[in-house]
Amino acid sequence: MMTRISMFFIVVASVLIASVFGCGQPPIEPVTPRVVNGSEARPHSWPWQISLQILDDGSWKHYCGGSIIDTNWVMTAAHCISSSRTYRVFVGKHNLTEDEPGSKAISPEKIIVHEKWIPIFVFLGNDIALIKLSEPLTLSDSVQLGCIPPAGTVLPNNYTCYVTGWGSLSTEGPLSDTLQQALMPIVDHKTCTQPDWWGSFVKKSMVCSGGDGIVSACYGDSGGPLNCKNANGIWEVHGITSFGSGMGCNTLKKPTVFTRVSAFSKWIVKTMMNN
Repeated sequence: MMTRISMFFIVVASVLIASVFGCGQPPIEPVTPRVVNGSEARPHSWPWQISLQILDDGSWKHYCGGSIIDTNWVMTAAHCISSSRTYRVFVGKHNLTEDEPGSKAISPEKIIVHEKWIPIFVFLGNDIALIKLSEPLTLSDSVQLGCIPPAGTVLPNNYTCYVTGWGSLSTEGPLSDTLQQALMPIVDHKTCTQPDWWGSFVKKSMVCSGGDGIVSACYGDSGGPLNCKNANGIWEVHGITSFGSGMGCNTLKKPTVFTRVSAFSKWIVKTMMNN
């Protein structure tokens, strides 16, 4: 019988190996021009991106985003999860309205929301959840693992990152059929917590990105990744889209706020090990 200690080291080793050898290197490199309001992503160039869908009046609808972090685990936002909804995870997608080779819908086996998440107080943080899939994924050119950054990593101001998702293209606008990407530089904690920015609403377990009043995440992007390339050319998921301004998706000095993934590394490993 395997001990908890040996299980722990196996999980940690698998996470470390994935971060070095098996994640964050899409076979189709993302197109990375500087964009104004975002642009359609090159199909399958963000292959860890998933569409988290809900069953609504007999049909499946995109609800949130998420990131594949292991062959049977997906990471998303806690605020995307409700016990009253039925979910499925769609992997390998680009156009949500078309049948695409290699794409697959998988039901969750288990959904674990962070124990300190309080739904009515998103500003308190802990907006993270893990979904264990009912069957393991087969990795391919369109289905790949996203890398988790090293624990405690904090990116500097103006570091280049990209947000991706099928969210609304404008405030109160329709969801996008095709996966979109937008360049959104990091806004450091010192800047983001200034009184005319987000002030005390932003905690150190969060990361801000954008805020120029032109580019931001929007409704339907929640739970999806903030993708940042490291010094070795590997893409890492540094953020989980959490919240934005109630005044609209593109609000000056109100950057999109993400759960900082590197602040939850231990929780992620522990949750995977125990489930």
